[in-house]
Amino acid sequence: MLCLFATITIFSQELSKKEEKLYKLLMKYRKQNNLPAIPISKSLTIIAQTHVKDLVENKPYIEGCNAHSWSSKGNWTACCYTPDHKNAACMWSKPRELTSYAGNGYEIACGSNLYCSEFIMTAEYAIQSWKKSPGHNAVIINQGGWADPWNAIGIGVYKGFAVVWFGRESEK
Repeated sequence: MLCLFATITIFSQELSKKEEKLYKLLMKYRKQNNLPAIPISKSLTIIAQTHVKDLVENKPYIEGCNAHSWSSKGNWTACCYTPDHKNAACMWSKPRELTSYAGNGYEIACGSNLYCSEFIMTAEYAIQSWKKSPGHNAVIINQGGWADPWNAIGIGVYKGFAVVWFGRESEK
């Protein structure tokens, strides 16, 4: 008899069942759009899992910043990501700041704990939200300014948030 585990391990970085499901749904959607699967990156998964917990526990988006922001309550540089994208570099640099990943990371995020602290994110809710958003959808399926292929991906799902980090560089 085979036993199934609640998590999978890739490069010694574990994905929860929700994270694994979100990864599979994203890759299925990319396949439907004639795009290749993106390899899981240990570094980008660390960034995704760290960021999603910061969003839930420290709420850096409450101060007029959006969900790409990082609080000042961790071993990273605080970052207020504004809708005009003026501070985008502070988010893009997080993989290099916190891991050995050599390139920038680009994030899509979904969720909120502001009005409904009981909301629990699901993989289905996240991907459907991103598919309906032209900007997020473009990132997922390499359209417009995101046409260059992705060679690494990291997934984080925690309580009311889901984030996915994309990178151009392969995991070393």
